[in-house]
Amino acid sequence: MTGEKKPEWADPNHPENFSSIVRKGVENPSSDVFEKKQVRFKKKGSNVPNIDELYNGILAGERLHLARAITLIESNAEHHFRKAQELLQRLLPHTGKALRIGITGVPGAGKSTFIEAFGSFLTNQGLKVAVLAVDPSSNISGGSILGDKTRMEQLSRNPKAFIRPSPSSGKLGGVHRKTRETMLICEAAGFDVILVETVGVGQSEVIVREMVDFFMLLVLTGAGDELQGMKKGIMELADGVIVNKADGENKRNAEKTKREYNQVLHFLQPATKGWATKALTCSALLNEGIENVWTTVKTFENTTMESGVFEDRRRTQTKEWMRSMIIDQLQADFFYHPIVKELLPRFENEVISGSKTVTSAVESLFQNYFKSKQ
Repeated sequence: MTGEKKPEWADPNHPENFSSIVRKGVENPSSDVFEKKQVRFKKKGSNVPNIDELYNGILAGERLHLARAITLIESNAEHHFRKAQELLQRLLPHTGKALRIGITGVPGAGKSTFIEAFGSFLTNQGLKVAVLAVDPSSNISGGSILGDKTRMEQLSRNPKAFIRPSPSSGKLGGVHRKTRETMLICEAAGFDVILVETVGVGQSEVIVREMVDFFMLLVLTGAGDELQGMKKGIMELADGVIVNKADGENKRNAEKTKREYNQVLHFLQPATKGWATKALTCSALLNEGIENVWTTVKTFENTTMESGVFEDRRRTQTKEWMRSMIIDQLQADFFYHPIVKELLPRFENEVISGSKTVTSAVESLFQNYFKSKQ
C-alpha cells in the first residue's frame, strides 16, 4: 500500500524484506474505549405471582398460568407455600371431576411408550390429559428423574396434553403433597384424565395408589420367572395388569402371560371392593389393545360409582392425606427446631459410642424440645 511508513531500522534500499509498518495512532482517545463499565450481577427479586391472575388463568385453561401455579406449589419457600394454599383454597370447588389413573411397571415394560400411546388415544377421543410423575428424590444425591418430556415427544407436543416432570422433595410436605396439589390444579384447569406415573421403585407405588382411582401395573411376557420375583404387595395394589409388547412373535407369549396372571389374580385380595382385577394385553408400539384398556378403566369407574366405592375411596384418600400432612409438619417442626439441630449430633455420637441408649437419647431430645416450646 502507498503511504506506508517503515520502521527506522528497515533498510530503505530493500523495504520488501521488512513486513512491519508504522501506522498513525489515534489522538486523544476517549477514556471509555479502554475503561469498561463494571456490571454487577443482581439477583432477581422474588416474584410472587398474582393469585387473582393465576386463578382466572387456570379456570380459562391457560397453560402458562397452569405451569406458573404448579411452580408455586413446588417451591419450598415459606411465603410461596402460603400463596399456593390460598390459590388452592379458591380452586377447590372446581376440582375432583377428573379420572385419576396411576401407572407403574417393571423395568423394561415400556411404560413411557404406553403412556404416550394411551394419552394420545385419549386426546383423540376429545379428552384433555395431564401426565404427572411421582419420584421420591434420592436420599443420596437428592436428585429426581426429570426426563418425562424427552421420553414422550409426540404427547408433549399435543395441545390437549400437559406433561409435568416430577417435583423434588422438601420440608413442606414432600412429593406426596406436591403431586396431589398439582393434580387438583390440573383438574381445575379442565383436564379430564390425570395419569400419575411412578418413577423409581418401592415406596412410589404405595404413594400413587393412595392418590388415584384406578391403578394399573405394566408387565412383560414370561410371567413364570417374573411372578416369582414380583412382590405380592404390588400385585394387590393393581386394579388392572397390562401385558405390554404383545406384538410380532411375542404376541403368543403375551396371551399366555395374560392367562397366567389371571390365574394368580384370582387368588389375591382385590385392590378395590366389588372389582375383580383383570390382566389384559396390548401393544403400545402398534397402538393395539389400547382401546380395550380404556374400556376396562371406564367399566371400573361406572361399577365403583354405582356401588359408592369410588367416592368412599376418595374420602378415605383425603383423610389419609391430611394425616400424612400432620406427620410431615410435625417432623419438619421437630427436626428443624434450633434446639434439636444443636443436640441431635451430640446424642447420635453418644448412641454410636455406646455411652447412651437410643431410648434415653430420644427421651432427652423430646424433653429439651418440649421445654423450649413452653
